[in-house]
Amino acid sequence: MAYLAGPELVAAVSNAGALGTLGAGYLPPDWVEELISRTRALTDRPFAVNIMPHSPHIEAVLEVVIEEKAPVVALGGGDPTQCLPVLKAGQVKVMPVVSSVAAARRMEQLGADAVVVEGMESGGHIGDVTTMALVPQVVDAVRIPVIAAGGIADGRGLVAALALGAQAVQVGTRFVCTRECAAHPRFKERMLEAGGCATRVIGRSTGRPVRCLDTELIRQILEMEKGGQTVDHYFGAGKLHTAAVEGNVEDGFVMAGQAVGLVREMMTAEEVVQQMMNEAEMTINALTRRLAS
Repeated sequence: MAYLAGPELVAAVSNAGALGTLGAGYLPPDWVEELISRTRALTDRPFAVNIMPHSPHIEAVLEVVIEEKAPVVALGGGDPTQCLPVLKAGQVKVMPVVSSVAAARRMEQLGADAVVVEGMESGGHIGDVTTMALVPQVVDAVRIPVIAAGGIADGRGLVAALALGAQAVQVGTRFVCTRECAAHPRFKERMLEAGGCATRVIGRSTGRPVRCLDTELIRQILEMEKGGQTVDHYFGAGKLHTAAVEGNVEDGFVMAGQAVGLVREMMTAEEVVQQMMNEAEMTINALTRRLAS
């Protein structure tokens, strides 16, 4: 959610009773400090900051979140091994993003407060295992709380994750099409137009697979990969910024999860949270009646 989850969206999500998360991406430390300050001006509720461990500014950004006493830090998009001890020493609660049982166990050993278990259905950088298969395996392997991510966009997905043993869910794609999200209108429109089979995975040849909406550019990259051509130059070139901030959805990466087919209308962040909770309650009640009959 880099460039997408800014102070307005994060504060709205936290004010609605969930945990909003700032997408720091590759931003320099002064920008991260400003984002935290602006978010605090909009909410007195806890919120998280998502940091990418392979950011060129990682050491300085870690110092900022510790100095600013960020309530929670999520570590995704790289190996969090070196970051976690630094944050724990700064008394910050840490939630690394993992895509395997081995990684979850390792993060627990290093002192993680929880793990975000991300299945391959998610948008952006992904692993190789589905949320349905991965979450219960991690739940059985660790004692710390498990947060399920990938393919979750409504109350039914929330209930399914809880049934698998997760104690919470992380939702990204659904919040892009909210009024508070900083994404360019064309980026949001492209997602609203997308169907359930509209995503493709590129970058497998680089070892850094990414899930995006299907476009002519994405198809070209896939053909290049099939032909054995290098596609490294497309990654780390600001392609998400091109689409999400500049609105050039033809030449950029419209990163989205497979749950994009469930995103059908523009809403406020509060409405999304409330709808998910109401739907989850109705789903649980329906299941209870079904099991009792």
